[in-house]
Amino acid sequence: MTGLRAALIGACIAGLGMTGVAAPAAAQLIERNILTGGPTGTYIQFGRNIAAAAATCGIELNVRESAGSLENFLGVRIRPQTQFGIVQSDVLEYLNTFAAEDSELARAVAGVRIAFPLYNEEVHVLARRDIGSLQDLAGRRVSIGVEDSGTFLTASLVLDLAEVVPGERVMLNADDSLNRLLADQIDAFFYIAGAPTAIFNSPQIDPERFHLLPITDSTLQAVYQTTSIPAGTYPFQPEPVDVVAVKAVLMTYEYNPRRNSYHRESCRAVSDIAHVISTRFRELQQSGHPKWQQVDLSDLPPGWDVGSCVNTGLRPDYELKCEGPAAVATPAPPTAESEANRAYRRQICAVVGC
Repeated sequence: MTGLRAALIGACIAGLGMTGVAAPAAAQLIERNILTGGPTGTYIQFGRNIAAAAATCGIELNVRESAGSLENFLGVRIRPQTQFGIVQSDVLEYLNTFAAEDSELARAVAGVRIAFPLYNEEVHVLARRDIGSLQDLAGRRVSIGVEDSGTFLTASLVLDLAEVVPGERVMLNADDSLNRLLADQIDAFFYIAGAPTAIFNSPQIDPERFHLLPITDSTLQAVYQTTSIPAGTYPFQPEPVDVVAVKAVLMTYEYNPRRNSYHRESCRAVSDIAHVISTRFRELQQSGHPKWQQVDLSDLPPGWDVGSCVNTGLRPDYELKCEGPAAVATPAPPTAESEANRAYRRQICAVVGC
């Protein structure tokens, strides 16, 4: 855990040395950007679904690839014209925990807000057939994702909590990990993504040689959500596999529209996309990635507030013309939480139901 904490703090401090959320030279040329993940992951498909929905409202949202959750979190915090990033909730939890003890990390967390909770991401571990369980990874060559990714964080936590010590921890992205596994250069690799994810549809994954490891460790089941990857989700997987999962969350920044024109236009961009997601939610569930059907927009992660620009976009009188019908539902009863989150829950329930 000490090494993981050092990696998180180091990445955040390095990130804060970059250009912050100051205005670019020409605010009128503002772009709308969402940081997602690798080309075969679920994040990028969600980003593309949101961008397609935004296009029906005349909004261009650029979908950007990234290393994953930590880069996305820092991108929202420090990268100009980057209003959104998809982040794993355990990254949020550990950033919050460490921020209470480290002033530099607290500075990195400051200003980052929730836009929407999304879906549960399954912990996939693709391994050689002779490896039967998570415990069998002890002494093996295991890829745990690149350092700025949510896969890296979750894989590190899973191995530490399960008290499994690989012989070698390799830091590769999912595509390189699969290639190394197929070439017998590693024994297994972690990939945290919402099932189904495209990389495991590769016809090169021979069911006689490889399988997904079940994750049934009691400690992990207490920390993460238990779930199952249904039989037939992937071509090589004839049986269901019990695993654990972590929630993906869409993050944004707390822009202050009174500060300057850049913040004002960025806040408007956040409000526009919040309005698009809430009013096109049923269509996203029907025609987007299958994981949209599991999204509960009222399931806010603890310890984080919804951005005020998000709540602005959820107001019933928010002006943004879109093609096609908007979804309507009835509000849910209030809950004991922050004013920002109460406003979010009240408005999102009025639009999509809870």
